[in-house]
Amino acid sequence: MSPTPTTVSIVANLVYTLDRPADVLLLIEAIPMPDQQLLSDLLTVQGSSPLTTIAGMDGLGRRTWLHADGPIQIRYTASITIARAATDIAGLDTVPHAELPADYIQYLMPSRYCPSDRFDHFVATCFGSSDKGQKVADMADWVFSNLDYRFGSSNGGTTATDTFLSRQGVCRDYAHLLIALCRAGDIPARMVSAYALGLDPPDFHAVVEVYLAGRWHLVDPTRLVPETNLVRIAVGRDATDVGFMTIFGTAQMVSQSVMVTR
Repeated sequence: MSPTPTTVSIVANLVYTLDRPADVLLLIEAIPMPDQQLLSDLLTVQGSSPLTTIAGMDGLGRRTWLHADGPIQIRYTASITIARAATDIAGLDTVPHAELPADYIQYLMPSRYCPSDRFDHFVATCFGSSDKGQKVADMADWVFSNLDYRFGSSNGGTTATDTFLSRQGVCRDYAHLLIALCRAGDIPARMVSAYALGLDPPDFHAVVEVYLAGRWHLVDPTRLVPETNLVRIAVGRDATDVGFMTIFGTAQMVSQSVMVTR
């Protein structure tokens, strides 16, 4: 059965002040993909040099460079039709490692925020499902059941190990921990930044994709929104690769808002 399409409107406004001249890398534009059709979008920036665009990770979407000094105002608007069916990943399995696309091998490895090698014993003893899809589902259930969603409980340096020990975090931390568990179980997993219809309070969201049966499958371990309501912005190893704004200098946030409406 074909999924029922949902068209969403996205408006993101970011206002920052840079203390001194600096380069800024933006990752706020939605990725055109078969299950999220881009009808229209527009990125405007006031107070910067001309914009320079480059490809996103895995060739998905694009990143935008700008150079600025002082106040900058960034606005992104988009209209997108989501046509994604809910998928039960139980019963799905991974492809043999030797058949993985070369760019996906990195998603089996530890990364800065997802030190998966520290979870090998935990995963081996606690998640014994025979198929990898069920194992991911069990891991996502464990993360959801054992963590408390708590604003301000983590910071930019918090890793999956820290989250595992503290048993609390926000969407970024939930995603990092699930990614680390999946990689420890030999399941390719990557982080996804997204716009999310129905997220309360509205904000940028972080979820997970796992590579099973030859394709990527979205999983939100926070269960704050269904995967059918997500619009991917960027993918990568962890938060290092998908931050909506990376400033090569210092800046102060004046205001920031994200709205996703049906």
